[in-house]
Amino acid sequence: MSRNKPEQITRREALRRSVWGTAGLVLGSRIVVGETRAATQTSAKPIAKAKAKSVIQIFLWGGMSHNDTWDPKPEAGSDYMGEFGSVIETNVKGIRLQALWTNLAKQADKYSIIRSMTHRNNGHETAAYLMQTGHPPGERVSYPSVGAVFAFSKRNEYKGMIPPYVVMLQAAGRFSEEGFLGPRYKPFSTGGDPNASRFEVEGVVAKGITDDRQKARRELLAKMDTLGSAAAATPAVTASEAAKKEAYELILGAGKDVFDLSKEKNELRDKYGRHTFGQECLAARRMVEAGVPYITISFPGGWDTHSNHFATMRRQVPMLDQGLAMLLQDLHDRGLLQNTLVWCTGEFGRGPKVDYQPPWNGGRNHYGNVFSVIVAGGGFKGGHVVGSSDDKGQEVKDRPVYPVDLLGSIYQLAGVDANAKLPHPEGLDARVLPALSDKVKSGGLLTEIM
Repeated sequence: MSRNKPEQITRREALRRSVWGTAGLVLGSRIVVGETRAATQTSAKPIAKAKAKSVIQIFLWGGMSHNDTWDPKPEAGSDYMGEFGSVIETNVKGIRLQALWTNLAKQADKYSIIRSMTHRNNGHETAAYLMQTGHPPGERVSYPSVGAVFAFSKRNEYKGMIPPYVVMLQAAGRFSEEGFLGPRYKPFSTGGDPNASRFEVEGVVAKGITDDRQKARRELLAKMDTLGSAAAATPAVTASEAAKKEAYELILGAGKDVFDLSKEKNELRDKYGRHTFGQECLAARRMVEAGVPYITISFPGGWDTHSNHFATMRRQVPMLDQGLAMLLQDLHDRGLLQNTLVWCTGEFGRGPKVDYQPPWNGGRNHYGNVFSVIVAGGGFKGGHVVGSSDDKGQEVKDRPVYPVDLLGSIYQLAGVDANAKLPHPEGLDARVLPALSDKVKSGGLLTEIM
């Protein structure tokens, strides 16, 4: 803002100065009047055939094995398949999964599997950055994640109460998801546990405080606010009161209702699975109905299975299989899948050859040479397989898919211009996705399933 112009206080600043409570600070990330000059100068070109109104990302942080999941190699032998040598047919002829995936096998017509995802990066932080931004790590610029880009790109059209970029339960990207866009585009992490008797979302559902008590506190605060009453006509107080009203609507009204899973039938909750991940998927569906642009589900516990690999898989796969399969079925049954894009991935896969040496004793290590991703809805066709790995799952056999290809396809289906310039604080030419170079490879957009 120019120095010779009077200060125009935003609702966010008014709320910060009033210091009235945690929920208001949460809302401060979205209730800003106006934009910075750099932001208003940034315009995204309309993308033809945009279909995805909301995106759900299931992030399998730590990296999940492709051999033990969606690209099984039963003929490769125990050195590669370990304890999981059997496969299961799906409801799409020719597509097989590892045998634990009994629920997802019945939904194969609703999703496609990318079996040739690759970036050859084996570091958690750097691989997560690649998969979430499409930009090579190590540059002087820290780019925003795909969720932050969505929050920025949809800032003028999304009018909902819930913040535009939500992560359940905590961000697990291992990097600053908002990048240079700043804290306004940082994801809202819910915390809590949706499988508990009450999903105590941080800043929305107060822990140990009933709604009636919260309302009583609000009424008491209003009675004591003599300064606010006396200065009601001033711009700062007006902005603060408007922010306060929106914040209370979030914690006591329609916003809170989105996270109230008790409103769902017990039978449906059981189908999702009475575990944290299953109820995260149900909460994500409710947020889609509320119009939230971008939702990330971080799988509780993670998949960094250097050791105890097969025991961890036996424990966690049934939860992922149940929750993801029911999410796809529920979205489809409600007519939401065509406008809701779902993608499920880790930052990389796990080593195709089992490491039987101490201290791993049957584990799988980091592996970015080739791994698998599931995509569904929002314009992606179901019942297809993109690319393939070799006979042991060690390298891409055909049709490599790189991070820019996957993210570029997601952006196109959601109407986000992948070439749009983002408002960098130092005025650098920073784009949503990078131009192709020696460091940025591409196999092309996923046009075969779009």
